[in-house]
Amino acid sequence: MHPITALLTTLGALTVFYVGSWARLAMAAAHARGRHASPATDARFPTPLQTLIGGVTNFFDALGIGSFATTTTAFRFLRMVPDRVIPGTLNAGHALPTIVQAFAFTTVIPVDVLTLVTMITAAVFGAWIGAGIVARWPKRKVQLGMGAALLAFAAFALMRQFGLFPEGSAEIGVRGVRLGFAIVGNFALGALMTLGIGLYAPCMVLVSMLGMSERTAFPIMMNSCAFLMPIASLRFIRERSYSLRAAMGLALGGIPGVLLAVYIVRELPLYWVRWLVIVVVLYAAVTLLHSALTEHDRVTEKTA
Repeated sequence: MHPITALLTTLGALTVFYVGSWARLAMAAAHARGRHASPATDARFPTPLQTLIGGVTNFFDALGIGSFATTTTAFRFLRMVPDRVIPGTLNAGHALPTIVQAFAFTTVIPVDVLTLVTMITAAVFGAWIGAGIVARWPKRKVQLGMGAALLAFAAFALMRQFGLFPEGSAEIGVRGVRLGFAIVGNFALGALMTLGIGLYAPCMVLVSMLGMSERTAFPIMMNSCAFLMPIASLRFIRERSYSLRAAMGLALGGIPGVLLAVYIVRELPLYWVRWLVIVVVLYAAVTLLHSALTEHDRVTEKTA
């Protein structure tokens, strides 16, 4: 069996396992709603707006914009999901649309198999460790973490807008010390994804810094996310540290959004869209950090 075929077969098996596990855990949570009402036990069908957010964010995600920062901004602006459970909701809801992207892009863009597999594995381990930590964090720490993550996303997006990415080459893989840096870097990016910072922009920077072709970032980052998000999501779901209803909306709207972008639209002039995304992401980052700091000050005053 060809290595890429084996990789996609493994991803297919992981997808089946993820869907089955999520359905089982969601049903168990829904049955416990009377005793433990929370966003994780709200099994009502997603609202049209929640589904629309999934469609729009994943449409632009497939075109290279990213979905985590834009979804976080929408959730906060609309007060749709409590801050503490936004990271888990992002990972659980965007997992299936990202898997669809991985299947679409891996078969059309060449990449060295060893580089691809080791970077995916590193990202999965990073996400597994990160999700176990973030799922137990209190609201204020999550707000601070997401605020910092969004500022980092804005920095990477600005680098892209101003053409500050290191220039890559035609290489589709790395070996030796550069492969070691690739593994360590993707491990860190996998861990950061559990805080709500998307892997796309920083992975593109990492790939370019390693001297690889920027095009190879697409199968690397999409497969990294496709493998790590189900693994990380199940930790959030088991801890009931996510919004079930909002996550289902992201998944149900996201899959057709990805298919529309990949197979019909394929490419759009996104220069001004990226500037808009940077502005709204900075707004979300500032409001998150402001909320974390002001709420902490109020608590301090009450206990003083």
